[in-house]
Amino acid sequence: MSSSTGASVSNKNQLRQRRKGPVAPDLNEQEPQLILNDKVKKTQQRNDWLITILLTIWACYIRLWKISQPTSVVFDEVHFGGFASKYINKKFFMDVHPPLAKIMITWAAQVAGFNGSFDFKEIGMDYLSSHVPYVPIRVFCAWNGILLVPMSYWTIRNSGFSVKAAILTAIMICYENGLVTNNRLILLDSILLFFTGFTLLTWVNFRNYSNQPFVASWWIWLIMTGVGLGLTVSCKWVGLFTIATIGILVLKELWDLWGDRSVEVRVFIYHFIARAMCLIVIPCAIYLACFQIHFSMLPETGSGTNFMSPEFQTTLEGVKFAKTTPADIAYGSKLDIRHMGTSGGYLHSHDHGYPGGSKQQQVTLYAHVDNNNQWVINKADTDDVRSLEYVRHGDIVRLTHFVSKRRLHTHDVRPMTNDQKYQYEVSGYGFEGFEGDANDNWRVEIIDGPDPVSKSRLRARQSQFRLISVTQNCALFSRKYKLPDWGFKQQEVTCMKDAKIPNTIWQIETSENDFLPEEAESVSYKPKGFLSKFLELNKVMWRVNQGLSSTHTYASRPKDWPVLRRGISFWSKDHRKIYLLGNPVVFWLSTACIITYAALKCVILLLSKRKIALFNSARWNKYDGAIGLFFVSWGLHYFPFNLMGRQLFLHHYMPSLYMATLVVGIFFDLLTSSLRRPIQWSLLVLCIMTVIYIYNIFVPITYGEPWTSTNCSSATWRPNWDFNCKM
Repeated sequence: MSSSTGASVSNKNQLRQRRKGPVAPDLNEQEPQLILNDKVKKTQQRNDWLITILLTIWACYIRLWKISQPTSVVFDEVHFGGFASKYINKKFFMDVHPPLAKIMITWAAQVAGFNGSFDFKEIGMDYLSSHVPYVPIRVFCAWNGILLVPMSYWTIRNSGFSVKAAILTAIMICYENGLVTNNRLILLDSILLFFTGFTLLTWVNFRNYSNQPFVASWWIWLIMTGVGLGLTVSCKWVGLFTIATIGILVLKELWDLWGDRSVEVRVFIYHFIARAMCLIVIPCAIYLACFQIHFSMLPETGSGTNFMSPEFQTTLEGVKFAKTTPADIAYGSKLDIRHMGTSGGYLHSHDHGYPGGSKQQQVTLYAHVDNNNQWVINKADTDDVRSLEYVRHGDIVRLTHFVSKRRLHTHDVRPMTNDQKYQYEVSGYGFEGFEGDANDNWRVEIIDGPDPVSKSRLRARQSQFRLISVTQNCALFSRKYKLPDWGFKQQEVTCMKDAKIPNTIWQIETSENDFLPEEAESVSYKPKGFLSKFLELNKVMWRVNQGLSSTHTYASRPKDWPVLRRGISFWSKDHRKIYLLGNPVVFWLSTACIITYAALKCVILLLSKRKIALFNSARWNKYDGAIGLFFVSWGLHYFPFNLMGRQLFLHHYMPSLYMATLVVGIFFDLLTSSLRRPIQWSLLVLCIMTVIYIYNIFVPITYGEPWTSTNCSSATWRPNWDFNCKM
């Protein structure tokens, strides 16, 4: 009876409240719910951090186990260990990659006590006998790979997906054999992948504040995304694909903001400026700063000096060519002639004949300052010089090799390297006192110069000119082609009809002439400033990168990577191997998810035209947004390689593999989220056990452990996996 009365009184009170207006929320009822939600959130965060710590500790074990083996130089440690040695010795070198990752490896090496005396010259060189602290350097590289594991966990979690999906993703990254192999060695890839993963994570975090623009956390994650972009592209130009990914996402964001009429134009401009400053200015500043550090660490001439222009070289200590030289070129001058079209060096000859063709003395380009680069310029009809007479545009001249006394000569003989009719052999011909013949005669054609004088008469370091054979009507020519061993790997020189102009242009670097007065004008190269050096080095890096077209036993093409068609042999000795091969389950499952998503998008697009919904739209949009981000990133890190003609390897797929693995985690969440929790956890455990089981099969080639021929043969699942089990 009392309960009935209480209900009646309550109803009457509610009616009175409705007449008065809306009922105020009962704060006493809401407070426990808020406290409960807050507790759940704190518990989730605590669990996330606990899982992160456990994943990191376990990743340390997987990445660092027996990291000291092999105790010798492995694969590209030849290059990147060697670059650390050159940094420490302050010797300028040329590499096709930006400098940040190499600088970080160098700093790690210096902290470890490496003094730069070991040159990493060949695969198999022993570290122990030379007391190289290679283990700490490898640990530094491995640490970047270790951090990628918890980073993948947080990327999935902060994208809004379950702990189970994040754990699966992190475990797949942890037990991916190819990543383990690559991360444990002195290579750039682990550092590149770390910064790539960092950039994606910071972008995901930034997007989580999209409804709270311009708050402190929004700014922090936007700035950190820009920092990540700058660091990524400063390791390898593959970072440009990461920039393209974020760039496309930003354009979509701005387009959506522009279409939202609730956003004022003034606010849209703020959004645009914020993104431009953080995602363009900051990465550019970091990229420039890395090259400034690079130049400051390499003040002396070294192996890379000859790739650069003389103006660049004058900024280095120890340059061998004269800082100044007489400007005017007169008959009887002794000259050093530099090829302008390539970085091949100086016109050169030496006392060795061609093994075929005319068998006369070889003429080549040589990259270093040398007495065999010196030539004496004379008139075509006499070597007798009795007065000062300048060499002018259109003059017919002869060039005599100063050391061997043979003249620069061409004739109707094909070069050994080319049998085309438009190519003619260039040689050193004759001897001292020999009158020679018309095939020694060349016409000087001045192409360009900084002033009218240098365009009308030959001047050192100013006039750019061609030498045209009078008899064959061809131009003295060189291209980026190294002669075989018989030519000492020097760059080829020929005479070519209708050649590309840039490859036929020459410039005189130094000259000597006793007839010039003491007060004769001298010229010097103008040293380049930082920006000019930066631009030139990046152009040279691009050109050299494009020239990496030679074949390699373990090279592969992009179509081979998603299906793991073949790997790379890094090292082999005494029935032990390091062979870069991914975990087949991770590769094939990630590729299947990429293909499935692309197919699903096509099906959904087709059905949407008939107003047919395949999934609940709200639920699908959550998954579609996240998978779409990583799918676009995968494509932008993968498809550009199909346009490259240069030498490529499986490790170029690693950034794309990371994106595809993130897609696997989200697909797991999509397929299992409607199942009961025990089934979800059971499926997770099954997936993890499968990944670890396959990983264990390939442990011997991941860590360089002993491997029997029987086990090796049974693990050769594809004929292209060339493990060479008999060795």
